[in-house]
Amino acid sequence: MNQRNLNMAALVATSMLALSGCGHTPAAPSTQYGSNPQLPAQNQYLVPPMKVAPVAQWGNATPVVPAGLQVQALATGLEHPRFVYTLPDGDILVVESNGPKAPIFRPKEIVMGFVQSFADTKGKGGNRITLLRDADGDGKPELRTVLIDHLNSPFGVALVGGDLYVANTDAIVRYPYVTGQTKITAPGTTLTDLPGGPIDHHWTKSLLASPDGTKLYVGVGSNSNITENGIGAEMNRAAIWEVDRASGAYRIFASGLRNPNGLSWEPQSGKLWAVINERDELGPNLVPDYMTSVKDGGFYGWPYSYYGRHVDPRVMPQRPDLVARAIVPDYALSSHVAPLGMAFSTGGSMPAAYQGGAFVGEHGSWDRSPLNGYKVIYVPFANGKPSGKQQDVVTGFLDTNNKARGRPVGLALDRTGALLIADDLGNTVWRVSAARR
Repeated sequence: MNQRNLNMAALVATSMLALSGCGHTPAAPSTQYGSNPQLPAQNQYLVPPMKVAPVAQWGNATPVVPAGLQVQALATGLEHPRFVYTLPDGDILVVESNGPKAPIFRPKEIVMGFVQSFADTKGKGGNRITLLRDADGDGKPELRTVLIDHLNSPFGVALVGGDLYVANTDAIVRYPYVTGQTKITAPGTTLTDLPGGPIDHHWTKSLLASPDGTKLYVGVGSNSNITENGIGAEMNRAAIWEVDRASGAYRIFASGLRNPNGLSWEPQSGKLWAVINERDELGPNLVPDYMTSVKDGGFYGWPYSYYGRHVDPRVMPQRPDLVARAIVPDYALSSHVAPLGMAFSTGGSMPAAYQGGAFVGEHGSWDRSPLNGYKVIYVPFANGKPSGKQQDVVTGFLDTNNKARGRPVGLALDRTGALLIADDLGNTVWRVSAARR
């Protein structure tokens, strides 16, 4: 960025930060939990407010968990860990990733990059997969080694038989894998290309294998907030793809999902679920991010409407035909929490209060005051559906001065059922388990 752009960014960013306390008072996030969130009137901004959490350090502190749980660092000193994945033998893969550098087309993007730099949201990543081996299950790995290096902004991982699939930002790549392997040197083979640059706004690609191993499901986020880069830049984006594992052929499984992540199979119903980052710049209480079951052929609104048939007037031309069939999500998480990870708790060592439902990692807001998210929550389930209010499970990512010590992203369960959390700001993987008696 040249000096003129830096000066302009600083000036406009200062204005945005000054305006961040202006406008309507945000409602309590709890008014937007569940199946019937409160949706206020839209705000329209000349300059959308931004509010970021400055960076702090963990030091000797750790996240905070309720009674009955304990938390410890499984690994520290990582390089922007974004996703965690447990192999059948118990080895844990940590995806360390740096987002691709995107071209800047508008002053807003200069400003956003400048403001978000205060929160270190684009920290340097390893672009690799690190393997952790904790053979005795005490939360202290005996082995830490790089399994695969020199990847292209990786995020999702899935193992099917002897094939390890990595979702780079621009392709799903297959690597041969043998149980117990600690380093893969064989070159990867591209299964199918994914939408990447030159614009690559939502670059993370969540990945999930079908129960029978014949298909892969991949989340492909939008290339903009609300089509400001043109509708052509959204080709095959804001969608979940179904990819045939044998041929690499794909189809759009579901669409209208602005940024789908945390793809997971709900254990009772067997349905596909995801967490979704919704749109910005309509106010501190719009639009609620959400978790939802995903229907084959379903359309979920983006960009033309939100939370069912609530029309977004900023998108032209309008598409009333699509709005008319937009599906209402199952469960609202409240606005701007930025959910990026989800894991269903299927038993193991966790207390009964945290079994059968879903953990959700909320990366945290950058455009809302007071801040929202920056925690891991638990949503109870019954009969394959959410059955109660969400509960805070892992907090303390914000310190008492509202500085961010960490930001949770991907979640997974280890072989004992303990919860693993990738913290891409604190460069740590946290492990939450039942407290010792």
